[in-house]
Amino acid sequence: MSSNGTGQMQRKGRKHPKSRHRTKISFPRHILEQSSQVGYKSPVAAVRGGTPAVFPFFYARHTEPPMSKVVIITTGGTIAMQHDSVTGAAVPAVSGADLVRAIPGLGSVCDLEVREFDNLPSPAITPDHMFRLAAMVRQYLAMDDVSGVVITHGTDSLEESAYFLDLSLEGHKPVCFTAAMRSGDELSPDGPRNILAAVRVAASRSARNMGSLVVMNEQIHAAREVTKTHAANVATFQSPWWGPLGVVDGDRVIFRRAQLGRQTFLPHSLCKKVDLIKLVTGSDAAYLDFAVSRGVDGIVVESFGRGNVPPYVIPGIARALEKGIIVVNATRTGGRVLDEYGYEGGMLQQHKMGVIMAGELSAAKARLKLMLILSQYGPDGRPDPAEVARYFEHSM
Repeated sequence: MSSNGTGQMQRKGRKHPKSRHRTKISFPRHILEQSSQVGYKSPVAAVRGGTPAVFPFFYARHTEPPMSKVVIITTGGTIAMQHDSVTGAAVPAVSGADLVRAIPGLGSVCDLEVREFDNLPSPAITPDHMFRLAAMVRQYLAMDDVSGVVITHGTDSLEESAYFLDLSLEGHKPVCFTAAMRSGDELSPDGPRNILAAVRVAASRSARNMGSLVVMNEQIHAAREVTKTHAANVATFQSPWWGPLGVVDGDRVIFRRAQLGRQTFLPHSLCKKVDLIKLVTGSDAAYLDFAVSRGVDGIVVESFGRGNVPPYVIPGIARALEKGIIVVNATRTGGRVLDEYGYEGGMLQQHKMGVIMAGELSAAKARLKLMLILSQYGPDGRPDPAEVARYFEHSM
C-alpha cells in the first residue's frame, strides 16, 4: 500500500484490466440442475448482460454429498455368477448383498440399499418380469430419500429390460442398468467397476431427466439407442451412429447430450400378445399366418434396409391387417424405416396397406413398445392404428 498524496492509501501491483485472476462464481443449485438438458443458458452471460451462451456438455463432480441414497436391485446374470466346480460352467451363485459388499469404495459414493428381485440368467427374463421390476422400481423412486436406482442384469436381454423400464417409468430420477461380461471368479472381472460407475451416475444430479440408462465400461448410454454388439468383449454395449450420452471419468459424471422425445405408457397389466417375425431371403407368409392363428394382437416384422420385405410375405401381412392385428415394421440394419421404395414388398406398398413404421427402433424394442401401447387399451380394447402410428413417430 502507498499514499496517493491525498492521505489515502492505494493498492500497488495488480491492475484489473490485465489481471489473470478469475473470480469464482457460485450458482444456485436450480441453475446447475438445468445443465442435464441439451444446451442451457449460461448464468455467466446473464450476469454480464450478454447473449446467453449454449454449452454442449456438463459434468457433475461428487465434491458434495449426493442427494441421499441409491437403491441397488439385483436380477441375476453373469455379474452374479461363478464357475461350477463340477461342470466348469458359469452358474448363478452370488447374492445381491455379496455382490455389493465386494466392491471397494462403493460405500463412499452415497448411502446404499440392496434388494434382490431375482437371480436369473437374462435369457429367462420375460416381459412379465420387466413389468414387475418396473413396479418395484417405481416404489423406490417415489421415496424422498432415494436419488436413483441401479439394476444389475444379465447382458443378453439387458437392452430390452432397460428400454421397457424407460417406457414404463415417470419422473426425473435416473434408473441405471449395469452388468458384466465376465463372472466374478474370472481374471479381471468387469462387474465391480461397472456397478461403481452406475452408482455414481444414479447419485448424480446431472443424470436427472435422462430416463433409463445403461452404464457399462464407463460409458452412459440411452436405453432406446443401446445394443449389445459382441458376444464376449467388455465394450460390447454401443449406441450405433449416435454414441453414448456421456461417460464416467473417475468420480466425474459427464453428459454431452440428452435423449429427446421420451414416452411413458402405464397399462394396468400386460394383457396383449405381440410376436416378432424375423424375415430372411425367401421368407413367405407362413409365420405370419401362424401368428394370426394363435390370436396375437400385434406383429413386428424385422425387415431389410428401409423396411423392405420379400414379396411373398405381403399376402400374410394383408391377412393380418384384415383381422385387425397391428403390424409394425422394424429394420434389421439400424437406421430409420422409410417408405421410399415402391416395388412389390417395398415399404411404400406396406405403408399404404396400413403397416406402421418403427423408425430407428430395433425389432426387439419395437415389440416391447407395441405390447405396452396395446395393453393400455385393456384386454378387450382396440386402438386406432393411426393413433399407434403416432406413438411410433417419436422413434423416428
